[in-house]
Amino acid sequence: MITKRLLFAFWLAAAAGSWAWAADAAQAIDSGATAWMLTSTALVLLMVPGLAMFYGGLVRTKNVIGTMMHSFTAMGIMAFLWMVAGYSMSFGPGVLGGWFGWSRDYFFLNGIDEKITNGIPEYVFAMFQGKFAIITPALIAGAFAERVRFKGYVLFIALWGLLVYNPLCHWVWAPDGFLFAMGAKGAIDFAGGTVVHIASGVSGLVAALFLGSRRGHPKAQMHPSNIVMTLMGAGLLWVGWFGFNAGSSLASGLLTAQALTVTQVAAASGAMCWMLIELFHQKKATAIGFASGVLAGLVAITPAAGVVKPYGAVALGAAASIICYSAILLKGKLGYDDSLDAFGIHGVGGIVGSLLLVFFIRESWMAEAVKSAAGQWGVWHQLEVQATAVAIAIAYSAALSFVLLFLVNKTVGLRSSEEEELQGMDASYHGETGYGLINPI
Repeated sequence: MITKRLLFAFWLAAAAGSWAWAADAAQAIDSGATAWMLTSTALVLLMVPGLAMFYGGLVRTKNVIGTMMHSFTAMGIMAFLWMVAGYSMSFGPGVLGGWFGWSRDYFFLNGIDEKITNGIPEYVFAMFQGKFAIITPALIAGAFAERVRFKGYVLFIALWGLLVYNPLCHWVWAPDGFLFAMGAKGAIDFAGGTVVHIASGVSGLVAALFLGSRRGHPKAQMHPSNIVMTLMGAGLLWVGWFGFNAGSSLASGLLTAQALTVTQVAAASGAMCWMLIELFHQKKATAIGFASGVLAGLVAITPAAGVVKPYGAVALGAAASIICYSAILLKGKLGYDDSLDAFGIHGVGGIVGSLLLVFFIRESWMAEAVKSAAGQWGVWHQLEVQATAVAIAIAYSAALSFVLLFLVNKTVGLRSSEEEELQGMDASYHGETGYGLINPI
């Protein structure tokens, strides 16, 4: 795959050491590819305030600021940790048996100041990947919204980014990662089905179960504070997702156009399918349902954006809507409190896209796979590889998240007290109110 070749080139530049600096510095910059990657980096960062709006509009009025701060705080914490050690742990040569990577050149980004690889300054690649590291832990917050202490959340996402996200990123996207090299063509994850969505969704589910339900759930009415803001957030996420997926081509060419096109198609397919399901099941098509369908389609196409055609995107978007809608209904029957359906949409949608993509892989990719695998590649073989990667992502995310939740809870505390929760996160942790109301409810 083109993306894997470019990732391999970036990795080789780091592994080669300082002797390659002069050659890298002398390499001409591809202005078109660089311009698109700069744009993609900005688009992915735009998704974080979009997520803040999406989540913020879904919670009660007294928790709007606290919920939005979960996303914005991740922008600061994860960006800093990514610069210090995250990029090195994710894309450096493997250490400790390949658990994560490490490169002295990547520590504090100190050794890439003048590096250019495949026409792109390595700073741009590092910053683009850093935006994924920001939004992934922010997604988790939707599962335990309205009941987590702010300082506990801060410590948890910092540890989670270092010990869950970075190793998974290394396994899937670093050229010496074992999932990258598994099977004939490696586990397919074009833009983060396993690394971002499955990891965050599963971790969110574990956190929701660990913390327990919000007080009053499910009997008390917990109305969204601002559905208009949620729709605006969903729109920003849709726009930002073009950078998320099409930017993962690491170029500005045919693969970029293919990824962008299927991203648009899958989002539309997911939204339409969700509306039809609601019309059939509830007799009304809701705004929140439309937004949920958009996200389900976008999540499902994320791992598949570089390998499927538009008809495959339609199928993945529709399948994700049906299965995610069913997962949310099942949540109600099982009684667990995944507040904003982080697992129901991101976890389940990521699993759907990562597995079902094998049935819609474009012919040119299959031909390249067969050629590189000396005729040993096949759909069922790739499905086995995908299922293995999904199972590993689920198991690792769940196990490490539980350990981190336990440690954080025992040290600074995670669950809000009854008084803090009844008062709301805005007043309890930030001393503010989202809408200037005297008595927020």
